[in-house]
Amino acid sequence: MTPAELYDLTGKTALVTGGATGIGRMAAEGLVAAGARVLIASRKADACEAVAAELNSMGYPGHAEGFGGDVATEDGIGALVAEVTKRTDTLHILMNNAGRTWGAPLGQHPYGAWDKLLSLNVTGMFHLTQSLLPLMLKASTPNDPARIINVGSVMGDIPKGTATYSYAVSKGAVHHMTRVLSNDLAPQGITVNAIAPGPFVSKMTAFAIGTEEGQKKSAEGVPLGRVGRPEDIAGTLQFLCGKGGAYISGAIIPLSGGMQSNAPGSLFNEDL
Repeated sequence: MTPAELYDLTGKTALVTGGATGIGRMAAEGLVAAGARVLIASRKADACEAVAAELNSMGYPGHAEGFGGDVATEDGIGALVAEVTKRTDTLHILMNNAGRTWGAPLGQHPYGAWDKLLSLNVTGMFHLTQSLLPLMLKASTPNDPARIINVGSVMGDIPKGTATYSYAVSKGAVHHMTRVLSNDLAPQGITVNAIAPGPFVSKMTAFAIGTEEGQKKSAEGVPLGRVGRPEDIAGTLQFLCGKGGAYISGAIIPLSGGMQSNAPGSLFNEDL
């Protein structure tokens, strides 16, 4: 088997929610570059259409389609599922990327932030996944399972986020939901994994690392000494969705430059 075969996604159909910007955009390009047909959906249909047109102009073997879709409400999820079903009768890859964040100091974190974050980051992700299962079961074969990739966060594993209480807890829930769904769906021929990104430049993180100075400062807390790059996301998605990732399920893949296992200092303060 050649390296190209391990990552080839020709003939696969994928849905990337929140795919017009940030990590979703990085993932969509990686999937299109590997030959997949990628459906890109977010609340802003025009942005999705623009990204799809941009990707289709880049000479990749795959193809992108952009349209509107809202994962934050039950009605929105129903409409998105209906749109996906109109476009395809099988779905090989689902990347649950749509999400939002919130930051406020302890003592000022609003009550409503929890419902707003959890309704999209957790409830919406779960409900969309179960609604699309019929299409994914059709796509699955014994040697080539359908793939679900949930987007968590390094903040779902370690207490690193400053004033992001509802966001961090929602991402911890995403990680455990990934394991629970894997337990139920792997026997049905669907793998379920999550990625747990550290700092990546996006609209969501622009307030902190939208500048070169911000990225340099953030990188000081990353063992590998840099923020994430688009190819870090694209390559991981190609691996998880290709033949090379067919035997992985229930994993939380850390894309944080080593942050997930970084514990500064020594337990006994000995000189090493």
